[in-house]
Amino acid sequence: MRAVVQRVCSASVTVDGRTVGSIQRGLLALIGVKRADTDADVSYIVDKIMQLRLFADDDGKMNLSVNDVSGSVLVVSQFTLYGDCRRGRRPSYTNASDPETARLRYEAVVAGLRREGLPVETGEFQAMMKVDSINDGPVTLLLDSSKAF
Repeated sequence: MRAVVQRVCSASVTVDGRTVGSIQRGLLALIGVKRADTDADVSYIVDKIMQLRLFADDDGKMNLSVNDVSGSVLVVSQFTLYGDCRRGRRPSYTNASDPETARLRYEAVVAGLRREGLPVETGEFQAMMKVDSINDGPVTLLLDSSKAF
């Protein structure tokens, strides 16, 4: 499982002109699911998103988690995180999970974050979405449960 996590001042996602998810201060997490992902991969991503210290403390050091600052998380599914561009010009998505399994894993990430008490908003799975965000920093991190990077 992969995630692109951005610290944001605000973020929102719209589908067909209607807002389906919106947060203020917090994290925007784009989630990609690969074929071989398991519950352990979900747990890894949930724990990392919750525990990453990306917000400044009183000394200006990135030392606080999204929970520490009473922030929110906007979780958006993005299968293109498993696009393989090493050959040719058209990405291959053979490593991305099938939609049914990906939906289950994506929903498990959302449920896991909510179980930990974080306010979570979402995009709409398999919809064509418009994601707006005001990045803070900018701070952007790549997570991979296989620890590929």
